[in-house]
Amino acid sequence: MSHRVISGSAKGKRLKLVPGDTTRPITDRAKEALFNIIGSDIYDAYWLDLFAGTGAVGIEALSRGAEHATFNDMERMAIATIEDNLKSTGLAANAKVVRKDAFALLAASPDEVYDFIYVAPPQYKGIWKQALLKLEEATVWLPTGTEVIVQIDPKEHEELDLKYLQPTDERRYGSTMLCFYVSEYDPDEDTPDSTEE
Repeated sequence: MSHRVISGSAKGKRLKLVPGDTTRPITDRAKEALFNIIGSDIYDAYWLDLFAGTGAVGIEALSRGAEHATFNDMERMAIATIEDNLKSTGLAANAKVVRKDAFALLAASPDEVYDFIYVAPPQYKGIWKQALLKLEEATVWLPTGTEVIVQIDPKEHEELDLKYLQPTDERRYGSTMLCFYVSEYDPDEDTPDSTEE
């Protein structure tokens, strides 16, 4: 499978794959469709690639005009691959690479306010559901309007009872399904009414 940047400043650059089978790179077709859906909202956006793998999705975001991307993965080989891919595409200056458990990351406060959070965890383990529920607990990651995009196998999909993340779209491309959510979290609703003296 070709693994390259499709569009933007790094168009055509080939990306390294993570050795072994711990990651599942997104197909060019699904990646192209993803960024067609996002459209011009990617310009100047802050992007979090939560289970980053090769970094292909966050790198595509940067190539197409995102202001900044944070890449998070637990696997040492994935981190090395992301760093190599950022270097070869010339996009490292606008990126931060973090090696941390995704749930530990979400348990802390974010360093940035992210416009997009991309969730593409290992398959068939229900991790995508845990990630969405964790995000709903950690509302500091979900300012109103934050878009959360999940990449799963269609067989994994189920409707979730979510409080703040409103599903907005679902697309299937072969064995890849993209699920789009937008945050409707309103911090004012969580603030107790102050009693006037």
